[in-house]
Amino acid sequence: MLEYLDWILIATYFVIVFLVAFWSSFSKKRKSKSSSDYFLAGRNIGWFIIGASLFASNIGSEHLVGLAGTGAASGVAVGQFEILASFMLLILGWLFVPFYLKSGVFTMPEFLEKRYSSGARWYLAVISIVGYVLTKISVTIAAGGIVFESLMGIEFWTGALIVVIITGIYTVLGGLRAVLYTDMIQMFILVGGAIAVTIVGLIQLGGLDELYNQAGSGFFSLWKPMSDPNFPWTGILFGAPILGVWYWCTDQFIVQRVLSGKDINHSRRGTIFAGYLKLLPLFIFVIPGIIAYALTQTGDITLDSPDHALPTLIGTLLPVGLKGIVVAGLLAALMSSLSSVFNSCSTLITWDIYKKLKPETTEKSLVLVGRIATVILVVLGLLWIPMMKLISGQIYQYLQSVQAYISPPIAAIFLIGVLSKRVNSQGAIAALISGFILGIARLVLELMKDSVSGVLYQYADLNFLHFAFLLFLVCTLVLVVVSYFTSKPANQKIDGLTIHTTGKETDDRGKDWKKRDLILSILLIACIGLVWIYFSG
Repeated sequence: MLEYLDWILIATYFVIVFLVAFWSSFSKKRKSKSSSDYFLAGRNIGWFIIGASLFASNIGSEHLVGLAGTGAASGVAVGQFEILASFMLLILGWLFVPFYLKSGVFTMPEFLEKRYSSGARWYLAVISIVGYVLTKISVTIAAGGIVFESLMGIEFWTGALIVVIITGIYTVLGGLRAVLYTDMIQMFILVGGAIAVTIVGLIQLGGLDELYNQAGSGFFSLWKPMSDPNFPWTGILFGAPILGVWYWCTDQFIVQRVLSGKDINHSRRGTIFAGYLKLLPLFIFVIPGIIAYALTQTGDITLDSPDHALPTLIGTLLPVGLKGIVVAGLLAALMSSLSSVFNSCSTLITWDIYKKLKPETTEKSLVLVGRIATVILVVLGLLWIPMMKLISGQIYQYLQSVQAYISPPIAAIFLIGVLSKRVNSQGAIAALISGFILGIARLVLELMKDSVSGVLYQYADLNFLHFAFLLFLVCTLVLVVVSYFTSKPANQKIDGLTIHTTGKETDDRGKDWKKRDLILSILLIACIGLVWIYFSG
């Protein structure tokens, strides 16, 4: 358990975080009442803060608890999602960012309306809010409860409620700008704390050789056979990128950060910086999970469940003081992730639903509507937590499997939409509806898998990564076929929204940035290749 010094350090850290949030939001230099400042930080954020926020917000919950938990259960294979994220961030920066910034949109549904129709905008706005409840809010709250229970001795639901209440206060301090600046602090604390946990765990175990001996070589291979129930190599290569395109390139939760950039150069470089950071979780979150498993083999620790791997390591191995700093970083990151999703939800509800219905409404009314909706979303997130274990035992696998059911049609219409000027709104709506029906059918059948048989059982039992790839192919086919049997979209409507209609860069500064970014991107791809080779056994 925590000592007095740990509690003092935790309290001190939270004071610092709140002061930074207050300074970033309400200093005379930064104070603004405009919607652009609240939702997109005035579109004036530099690349370092963008990259740090992309990383810190993403690892707020599922990466702290779920990656270590799945690592303790099955090894490094779950780290493939992190490695592929580096590729996806390059796609975001090089392919999607130019269109998003040129269109001047606040939200991803708004971009779909410009590219396709208002129907596509409505679909993405509603499905995104539902998806936040299923895959972000509930998972973050649950992870917060686990941290409180494992490290502080506070009952799970009490801890979960504490996370929600404190985050509610934290979020209203200043919108996206407060989230971005506090994310930057949390990046340093999280990375440093996770490295400390890894080093202390290895010392306790007796080094890397002992880790390999206790865990076995199977725990250190990123590539699993096609028959593997969780991470088949075919699913990793073909299915996981579909989830990645949706999450990293089209999700409001992520893209809102690059929309806040000073210009295309800062936004693109922010994604590249985040790509480098995304190589770290394999080593600082997954490997500690394997260390926890190895320590159970030697009898040094016991785990109630795999998801308790990281909290147990922190609680049992770290000395007084360092434990408090690491726990503070964990809790701050959990709340950062939750505040980020609250801010994204608020943006969607404000711009894509309420303002769409009442375009003349005042900004004060829009903020009130966003706050009320956030409370409702929190309640729904809490109610959904007990359902999570019916789908998957480990938090991270749950997150990925639910995403597989809702992301392929969205990924298809975004990706094909910027690559082809021929696909139209009729094709997009047909693809979205088809994907939704097939995805929801899969979710329902998986929940009742024990009571079905035959073709329905095979449909429910298909690996979620294989399912994501097949659903993406079906949605792409529907999008293309329906589009080609209906009228072409008007050129003036999609001007600047596809690769066929973008202008060339004429700014010399932009060319210099692009050249450096290209070199950094090639180096990142080389790093990814080295990691794949090293963990190929």
